[in-house]
Amino acid sequence: MLGYVKIDKGELKVREYEVYCGYYCGICKSIGKRYGQIPRMVLSYDAAFLALTLASLDREPDLPSQEHCIAHHIQKKTVIRNKAIDYAADVMLILAWYKILDDVKDEGKFSARAASLAFRRLRRKLLKKYPQLCSSVETRLKELSLLERENCPSLDAAAEAFSMIMETLFVFGIKTLYGDASYEDWRSVSREEDLTSAQLLAKLGYHMGKWIYLIDAADDIEENIESGAYNPLLFRFRYERDKESAEEFRARIEEPLRFNLFQSLAMTGKCAGLLDIRKNKGIIENVIYFGMNRKTEEVISIKEKGEADESI
Repeated sequence: MLGYVKIDKGELKVREYEVYCGYYCGICKSIGKRYGQIPRMVLSYDAAFLALTLASLDREPDLPSQEHCIAHHIQKKTVIRNKAIDYAADVMLILAWYKILDDVKDEGKFSARAASLAFRRLRRKLLKKYPQLCSSVETRLKELSLLERENCPSLDAAAEAFSMIMETLFVFGIKTLYGDASYEDWRSVSREEDLTSAQLLAKLGYHMGKWIYLIDAADDIEENIESGAYNPLLFRFRYERDKESAEEFRARIEEPLRFNLFQSLAMTGKCAGLLDIRKNKGIIENVIYFGMNRKTEEVISIKEKGEADESI
């Protein structure tokens, strides 16, 4: 369910793109230095956005360096290091571990079993470092798994568990990086203008989580129809294989799906707009207003289905 939160490269300034790559490569370097080379395989764009957003509240400037790596052993690449990058790398590995467990349980893939063995020692380190975070993520994933087994037809209910995971990742990020242990749930504040930075980040994570869950469901429609796997859209809009094709189903649900996705995007953008962003604002806005917008159109517009993503 990862990899959708990324930049629109064509709308970024050259310097901003260099910084974005520095965060992305910084996460890869952080994993390699602390956990070895194998976990680098789960590197994702979402982690770069998490690191950028958490670090944006810090006045300290980014200090990029030029370094070689396994993937680019000839030409040096920009690398940035900070605590937000280390945290985002850890979060990505925590989510990857639970994804591997889910694959082993549901499909019994040999590759997933092999990966679970390779990640076992890493898992112990992460559990020791983030016991509360790991427990919270596991609880929410169990809730999500139960809803999926019950073929839950409610989009809000199905997306809620993953939305809460994303919210939790931002909340723990604030606590880990800035020592804000006095966090109060954003739902207890009536006016968004009165929300603290921690509350705004939590709410941003919540709405972004809903968007990720729904865009992933929309992207997987054909695959889930073929495999018979759970997809909330198929149950919410009552897809019947013998009465309509996947393409016809997409056309039928496009309007309500578009509304839900852009509503989540609008709330994500509103929270970002209220944040006291002290650096890399252009990159964060690019991801929300251009990258996620573009991905939404690619996935829900039938004529654009199948277009290749642009790699960084």
